[in-house]
Amino acid sequence: MLLEVRNISVNYGKVSAIRDVSISVGEGQIVTILGSNGAGKTTTLRAMSGMMPVKNGEVYFDGHRIDGLQPHKVVDYGIAHVPEGRRIFPDMTVEENLRTGAFRRKDKARVEKDLQDIYERFPRLRERRRQRAQTMSGGEQQMLAIGRALMSAPRILLMDEPSMGLAPLIVEEIARIIEEINAQGLSVVLVEQNAVMALELAHRAYVLESGNMVLEGPANELHNNEHVRAAYLGL
Repeated sequence: MLLEVRNISVNYGKVSAIRDVSISVGEGQIVTILGSNGAGKTTTLRAMSGMMPVKNGEVYFDGHRIDGLQPHKVVDYGIAHVPEGRRIFPDMTVEENLRTGAFRRKDKARVEKDLQDIYERFPRLRERRRQRAQTMSGGEQQMLAIGRALMSAPRILLMDEPSMGLAPLIVEEIARIIEEINAQGLSVVLVEQNAVMALELAHRAYVLESGNMVLEGPANELHNNEHVRAAYLGL
């Protein structure tokens, strides 16, 4: 497995956020984590990327134990995090934002090639490369957040609510982008309130409820699960 989360627990102060959560992500897989607001999805992603300390359990990436590492060290291993709410730098230009994604890289020539690849993938970012990020639409800002993460040359992308607040046509475009980057071999862990989209994209799925993992399995099986259909698909 490329990424293995083994029985982790995370607290916010004295409050337990997630308990005994285990997740596995293989090379080239899309894995989705479903759950209602407050279920612990974002906390799980933050634990994977080193942004939250793990109280118990272990996180391994490509055989290396990474829980306890600082976030920038986790990035060095090949894990990029697209956070909820995009978290772009509003007063910086589009290109400046993209270049921050490569701040740990030493391969300057490849960085320039990857920047051009991002512009090929997201033509609107090329058009707005000298524009301040805060002046762009929500969909464009989400593309910028994804592009910035890709500039770190990751092997796995952690995506937290990429469709949040976006119009349906833009949501479809984001789904297409996720499919495309996965088709090129990049693994993805997707947290997404749009459970229909998430299950259509994913190979495997996990369901978190109140900080506990309650279901897991192939995405198509969970799509047909009565509890998932009633709780998350509105069926």
